[in-house]
Amino acid sequence: MSTLPVVAAVDGSENSLRALDWALAAARGRGAPLRVVHVRQYAVWTQPGAPVVVPPPPDEDPVLADARARLAGAADGTDLEYVGLDGAPGALLAELGAEAELLVLGSRGRGGFTRLLLGSNGLTAARDAECPVVVVPPPGREADGPHPAPEPGPRVVVGLKTDGPDDATLAFAFTEAALRGARLQVIAAYPWPVQTWAAPGELIAPVVEQEAVEHETRVLVDGFLTAHRERHPGVRAEPHPVAGDAAGHLVAASVDAELVVVGRHRRRLLAPARMLGSVTHAVLLHAASPVAVVPPAPGEE
Repeated sequence: MSTLPVVAAVDGSENSLRALDWALAAARGRGAPLRVVHVRQYAVWTQPGAPVVVPPPPDEDPVLADARARLAGAADGTDLEYVGLDGAPGALLAELGAEAELLVLGSRGRGGFTRLLLGSNGLTAARDAECPVVVVPPPGREADGPHPAPEPGPRVVVGLKTDGPDDATLAFAFTEAALRGARLQVIAAYPWPVQTWAAPGELIAPVVEQEAVEHETRVLVDGFLTAHRERHPGVRAEPHPVAGDAAGHLVAASVDAELVVVGRHRRRLLAPARMLGSVTHAVLLHAASPVAVVPPAPGEE
């Protein structure tokens, strides 16, 4: 049983209540407590003489009351805690990740534009939190790209960079697949066609065949998966080397998937700021399934 809680961020929107349902299932599967948090954003500055808006105490918070009603009779023994905080939601949610096993929130909340695919709080938490962050999209989101008929049964998808594999991301994906009794689809994209410049405006045709590149990619992926397969012998991990855009393949694979798992960029000497990365950003915006963004292991940043 986990001692760290799964944290669900709620703001009263239907998106956040769907994320709350997802978080409850995740906490139950891990044997972890569920902490339901509402970060209330109140203006600090007011004009002289204007009435000061005082936030309600947590036991009178209508958003937390809605969450209690949503979970009434559904907890099945899961320990529940309700917390009301005041401040900037993006910053506080990211800070909560320091004492959480998982942070779960909806793709967008009550504010912002109605057509916004992902709110600023979700982006900030996914970029800065110290724990994995799961963003739950609204139902019915369509994903572009070809969707081959998947094999029946639960499926978790993970993106793997063969030139910089992230053990933390793979470990999280294997654990999720084991908890769900799901197979693991490992998407590894390789660039194709490979083009070489001979002179300005002149390209040389590739000297290797695509089948050879795909085979080499598959061999690399199998090598990266070996240790994780030994730790999770019940998980069937399937390498899927694919040519071209990694984000597009991950979004296409998200259709009918239980979860898509992607990593966050490691901080570099010349790029010390935390960044999501273009592939992770695109998957968060367009995936049809919930997306888990996993930070690098502390020693890797």
